[in-house]
Amino acid sequence: MLNYTNTTKELFESGIDTAIISIGATEQFGPYLPMHLDNLIAERYAEVYGRALDAYVLPTIPFNTSEEHANYKGTVTISPSLIMTMLEEIINALTRQGFKKFVICSGHGGSYWEGAFIKHINYKYPEIIVIYPHHNHDAWSVAIQAAELEGLDEMHGGLLSVCTAMWLFPGEVKLESMGSKIPSENRKYADFMGWDKLTADGCWGEFDPALYTPEELAVKGKIFWNTFMERKAEGLKELLEDAYNRKIHVSKNL
Repeated sequence: MLNYTNTTKELFESGIDTAIISIGATEQFGPYLPMHLDNLIAERYAEVYGRALDAYVLPTIPFNTSEEHANYKGTVTISPSLIMTMLEEIINALTRQGFKKFVICSGHGGSYWEGAFIKHINYKYPEIIVIYPHHNHDAWSVAIQAAELEGLDEMHGGLLSVCTAMWLFPGEVKLESMGSKIPSENRKYADFMGWDKLTADGCWGEFDPALYTPEELAVKGKIFWNTFMERKAEGLKELLEDAYNRKIHVSKNL
């Protein structure tokens, strides 16, 4: 694996033709968690996938479509058309340099543009392949079980978010009660309404600091994400190579 800290000479001599493009977000995570959590998750994705594919890992893009959080001070949201245009420009630039395979990964669960973008780019550019690692659909449930977080009712800013933050940057976490029980009927509005209208404090989930020690929280975060990402990485190289060969070679022989 190489990344943007390597030199252009090292990258050229490596012969690498695969690039990892990760997108995080800068958005609220309730009253007591920093707003760069999705960026750190995206960086971890990119590192894991970069090692699995021996790929070139680009720096994580720190902004995303975060409209649901946009009324919380500090959140940055950009339009789907803008982020897709930027990613297409990045892919075009790397394609001209000989890159042929691309993996897109996002640390933000609200990246609904992702699937449409990938389908469109694969249709528009027949000589490259772009994928995202959604092939192992059981990764979330396997990770939840490994971290002993069964029964978790959370979308954003609850127990798992605190566990993640305590693993990745414990010094910046304020271990105070946050979140509230969200009425189940509110879920039908979650994809098209600002969460300031649906939650008490921006958290879709709850955290009670009396239930776990700081060490327990950090361990759960580490176990969950390591298990989740390792499961996502399983078979990723084979998936990417097969997809590329099917698109580039098989279609030419039909």
